[in-house]
Amino acid sequence: MEVQFIFTSLQLQSVWYSIYQDDVAGCFEYFADQAEALDKRQNSPVSLPMETFKCHLRREPIGVVGLITPWNYPLLMATWKIAPALAAGCTAVLKPSELASVTCLELADICKEVGLPSGVLNIVTGLGPDAGAPLSAHPDVDKVAFTGSFETGKKIMASAAPMVKPVTLELGGKSPIVVFDDVDIDKAVEWTLFGCFWTNGQICSATSRLLIHTKIAKKFNERMVAWAKNIKVSDPLEEGCRLGPVVSEGQYEKIKKFISNAKSQGATILTGGVRPAHLEKGFFIEPTIITDITTSMEIWREEVFGPVLCVKEFSTEDEAIELANDTQYGLAGAVISGDRERCQRLSEEIDAGCIWVNCSQPCFCQAPWGGNKRSGFGRELGEGGIDNYLSVKQVTEYISDEPWGWYQSPSKL
Repeated sequence: MEVQFIFTSLQLQSVWYSIYQDDVAGCFEYFADQAEALDKRQNSPVSLPMETFKCHLRREPIGVVGLITPWNYPLLMATWKIAPALAAGCTAVLKPSELASVTCLELADICKEVGLPSGVLNIVTGLGPDAGAPLSAHPDVDKVAFTGSFETGKKIMASAAPMVKPVTLELGGKSPIVVFDDVDIDKAVEWTLFGCFWTNGQICSATSRLLIHTKIAKKFNERMVAWAKNIKVSDPLEEGCRLGPVVSEGQYEKIKKFISNAKSQGATILTGGVRPAHLEKGFFIEPTIITDITTSMEIWREEVFGPVLCVKEFSTEDEAIELANDTQYGLAGAVISGDRERCQRLSEEIDAGCIWVNCSQPCFCQAPWGGNKRSGFGRELGEGGIDNYLSVKQVTEYISDEPWGWYQSPSKL
């Protein structure tokens, strides 16, 4: 009940967080319920083939967990880890991104205010090499959960390896969205643009590779350009803003280089790729659509993490599946079609942890989240989300009054 009280208080007091308050509060509320459900699962019996034994399972906190989170969705990504870790009974050390730490520090103040015991949740700010690396390698940290880039994920695995420390990794993505020729074009265009340009493209699950059926490609591209030019790019605090700046100058320059390289390799910039004319300052890039892509191009293979969509045509379902899986990542994928059986087939064939049908980017804390291949391993959220922070112990008892009888009893003197 103490955990339920703390989580409910966090839910009620997180209303200050304007944009994602419902997601953050909902996540704490969900894992509060999971904490109570854990009590009911505790000491669950295991059926054995021998009546002389009985067995039950205990689910115990894994210990001290190191949580390392990125700068996009800074509070929400922290909540995805903090909520299940606390629900499992762990103590946690959170290292948020140096580019977006303030909301996590505010969360720490809320936890203190509602009575979370001192030392249960600890926030350590700083650069990756100075704070994140020592945290993941520390011998008193029993598990590390990380969301971020593939390259950093490799370093965390390496630092945890000497102690065979468990890790959960949610890394990058280069997710496909496959659009067939039996769709309402404007509906499909909106989902396609939302799937890539939502949060300025700064989301690991962005469906940034559009695979469009040849029969509708010309019309679809024309409508995408028209829709993209209608997206309001502005200060995020301005009413009606649908695409704001990217996070930093470094990210801004990186995105511009991706676009420049694609153009130099022979790709065509259908629209965007430059600073909006009405915004002289800030790290703004117009929503960008690129065609004439080959599968060897950097823009096809590497995660941009910005408002850049690359487009490639296909003719058959098999070709679409092959192109969708032509990536080292496997976080998400989407398929848009009026044929439900086709959608089912592609949802089974696309190698990714999350598949969306006739939409892109919905995310609910009740459903597991995570990827395959270079997108990492392990799943957060959902019923199994709390299990990331639990160690399962079997307790087996011999209950017969008879001796075990394996060895012959020595004769009595």
